[in-house]
Amino acid sequence: MSVKLLGVPYDVHSSFLRGSAAAPQAVRDALTGGSANWCTESGLDLEPLRDEWWCDLGDLVIPDDAPSAVDVIRSEAKAAIADDSRILSIGGDHLVTWPIVQAVSAAHDDLTIVHFDAHPDLYDELDGDRYSHACPFARIMEEGRVARLLQFGIRTMTPHQRDQADRFGVEVHELRDWDHRMPELSGPVYISIDVDVLDPAFAPGISHNEPGGMTTRQLLDSLHQIDASTAAVVGADVVEINPSRDINDQTAMVGAKLVRELLGMMISQRLAR
Repeated sequence: MSVKLLGVPYDVHSSFLRGSAAAPQAVRDALTGGSANWCTESGLDLEPLRDEWWCDLGDLVIPDDAPSAVDVIRSEAKAAIADDSRILSIGGDHLVTWPIVQAVSAAHDDLTIVHFDAHPDLYDELDGDRYSHACPFARIMEEGRVARLLQFGIRTMTPHQRDQADRFGVEVHELRDWDHRMPELSGPVYISIDVDVLDPAFAPGISHNEPGGMTTRQLLDSLHQIDASTAAVVGADVVEINPSRDINDQTAMVGAKLVRELLGMMISQRLAR
């Protein structure tokens, strides 16, 4: 198997609004609802490749308790990639990225993370909670198992998070300064997309609306630049869609589009080997 799709419906430690636990099903409904087909922008038709090149493992059953949840997610992600498959998860809030990256970084040395988000998610703790969805990249970087973290689309840096970025050597590309060109990447890469990297006009179904974001086209073009690089995309996630805030399933459709493109990227790289 080349790529395994995994639903991770967990949002217990969302700091403002819950609801992203419903995203895996909403995105699947958008993928299969008949409004769009299974072709990527490169022309790859994913539907006939299902079962041989990719599969959907369904949703995890996750306990509310955060340490137990992290253990379950990490264990299931590790099992999913044990046969050298790639993993693509649908969250859930951004906490879920931490245990998935733990599994992926254990299998791939010198992992680079490419993180798209309005927020850097580098808090050491938020409101006393070290498991907050505002903290996953602090947890990841303090473990020292990731070689490089690049963040794009950021537009809410606090002084504390600037200090954290300096502490961990994070390469932060704030949206006001970024020219939308991706730097050179090589080796194994994990892509994490918090959909609030997009302007709320393009993705209203999120918990933290932060104006001034990317367009959907800009985000897709950034992903295609990664696809054209020498990097090997070994894992990815799409997180923080909140269906209870969506309008006409607009954000779920954006999530479905991102899932298709990410699936296509990872499968195409395997087909080219």
